Amino acid sequence: MNESQVSPKVRGREATRAKLLDAAGEVFAEVGLGEASVERICERAGFTRGAFYSNFASKDEMFIELATLVARERVDAVRSRIDEIAIDCDATDVTVIIRALDVFGDDRASAMLMSEITIHAMRDADFAAAYSVQIDAVTAEVVQLIDEIVEAKGLRLKLPADDAARIIVGVWSDSSVRAAIANLEPEQLAAQRTRELSQIVDLLIVR
Repeated sequence: MNESQVSPKVRGREATRAKLLDAAGEVFAEVGLGEASVERICERAGFTRGAFYSNFASKDEMFIELATLVARERVDAVRSRIDEIAIDCDATDVTVIIRALDVFGDDRASAMLMSEITIHAMRDADFAAAYSVQIDAVTAEVVQLIDEIVEAKGLRLKLPADDAARIIVGVWSDSSVRAAIANLEPEQLAAQRTRELSQIVDLLIVR
């Protein structure tokens, strides 16, 4: 079924669901899962509790869907950026990786939301199992990116690509969290992350 065949009722329901998820992302980032009440999410989205429960069985169900959506968007964004960068023959091994990861977002709210998702995963085994699949998908995209760069530029790594990818993603995450704690502006965060990722990538490459 193409978009023109979707009924106005279905489109309206999808729009309501999307607004609720956007509002939930903001609220979860601001106050955490425990303090993010259904009422608070509905107020932020401009809907009633009835609208919430016609779309989600519970707050936990919404949180799982939000975490999955965030991870899927990351995978799609990294893949898209890899395809864009692949045609740029002048890009260096360092800048290619950084430019691919820059799609993850530079704002403080994004870092806070991802931290909240991570904390919940550490507390809830079922949630952790589901979300780990999404984390692995993101890492797999970075592994593919590294493999493509290594082959295209005739480089050698000191570690297997999957280990290098996890290190790079870990540094990216740590840099984003520390920037959020320091309340850095997006431009400052980007500069800090570029510097730190450049250093790590340089250490991973055999010169």
